[in-house]
Amino acid sequence: MKKIAIIGLPNVGKSSLFNRIAKQRIAITSDFSGTTRDIKSHLVHITDKPCLILDTGGLDSSNELFENVRTMSMDASKKADIILMVVDGKMLPSDEEKKIFYTLQARKKPIALIINKIDNDKEMENAWEFDEFGADFVFPISVSHNRGVSALLGWIGELLPFPEGYKAPEESNEDGTEEAFDDADEDFEDEIEPEVEVEKPETNQINIAIIGRVNVGKSSLLNALVGKQRSVVSSIEGTTIDPVDESIDYEGKVLNFVDTAGLRRRGKIEGIEKFALMRTKEMLERGNIVLLVLDASETFKELDERIASLADENHLACIIVLNKWDKALEDYDTTVAELRYRFKFLSYAPVITVSALTKQRVSKIKDMILDVYTNYTQRIPTSRLNEIIKDATIKHQIPSEKSKIIKIYFATQYGTKPPRIALVMNKPRSLHFSYKRYLVNKLRDNFNLEGSPVLLYPRGRGEKDNEEPTNADA
Repeated sequence: MKKIAIIGLPNVGKSSLFNRIAKQRIAITSDFSGTTRDIKSHLVHITDKPCLILDTGGLDSSNELFENVRTMSMDASKKADIILMVVDGKMLPSDEEKKIFYTLQARKKPIALIINKIDNDKEMENAWEFDEFGADFVFPISVSHNRGVSALLGWIGELLPFPEGYKAPEESNEDGTEEAFDDADEDFEDEIEPEVEVEKPETNQINIAIIGRVNVGKSSLLNALVGKQRSVVSSIEGTTIDPVDESIDYEGKVLNFVDTAGLRRRGKIEGIEKFALMRTKEMLERGNIVLLVLDASETFKELDERIASLADENHLACIIVLNKWDKALEDYDTTVAELRYRFKFLSYAPVITVSALTKQRVSKIKDMILDVYTNYTQRIPTSRLNEIIKDATIKHQIPSEKSKIIKIYFATQYGTKPPRIALVMNKPRSLHFSYKRYLVNKLRDNFNLEGSPVLLYPRGRGEKDNEEPTNADA
């Protein structure tokens, strides 16, 4: 499949063009220079032909972080089949941009010069300033107004092969581009259809979100897990802004890792980090497992606990990763004892010590993910479930309410990811949270539920499941 890399200096509209072609708001866009830092990829169809578009970080070398971003962006252009060099049409051409264009041109690949921000006919005069680049293919466009984009897509479409077995449609547009791109007057917001919740078919993909404070080694862990430089790594806090995802095949499953932005205290969140926080929360809503990364070379912070609570709030399975173990502050027993004391609400989460830098024990995380996912998707036989609940109530009777006996008639599991269990009772609102925890512990004693929360929902006979279940592990 052909790859198309979008290249250019910071803040020229690369991510906006990426979103326009993808017809989704995938990449974070803002007026802040250097918003995109990692390579984002997305499968799209241009003139009915599949291809992979790559959104790269701005080519800047002002510090260690942006030097790493520049290196990854230029590497992406080497691997691409088609290159789109984007420039800002409201600015005069710079020597730096000419140098970049000539370097890309020397790679003997199809390359187009995209002059963005040409919003009207009057501004077309600005585009003539870029004639000195000597580009064979030039497209003055306005991503925000969807002006000139269809011509660009038509050019790209001519360079793409049809998929095997493709049948041409009976009717098509003159230029062969999709109708959605031809209406220049339609607002970009309206083009993106709102997300509608539908029942998702079962797949063999496991979505794993890597979360933690800034600079605890999340990007290094992702790179170590997938075996390549997928995420930009630097000593500068807040390096990752856009969530970076990468999938690998492992033991018949697709492990889809997402490196999320490092989180700070609310008062320290600035600029584009606000967008990053929102995107991180969106990713968690679609996740299955959280890798909570903690820095073993430092004492645990209150912020670590707040970040950890995101796994609990989203009812996700969890594995606690103690990174930088080669520089650990305390011995294993002391560290884990402190961890268990401070993160009581994640008592079910297994702990692993690693060093993402040296890759020490990182490979074991993959097997842990498979085991935890099995527990997270587990279905408990109804007969066995009721045996355990009945035995638990006999050994420790449910506390009565105002001398009235509280009974559990039966239990049934009505969902997975995580296991969700309804307790049909005579007085569902009188079941104390401590007794729910007792029941969950009994279930954990009899079934392997390590890494997965268990949700209990007390309800009366004939009552519908119209309320959010209670996380009994909390």
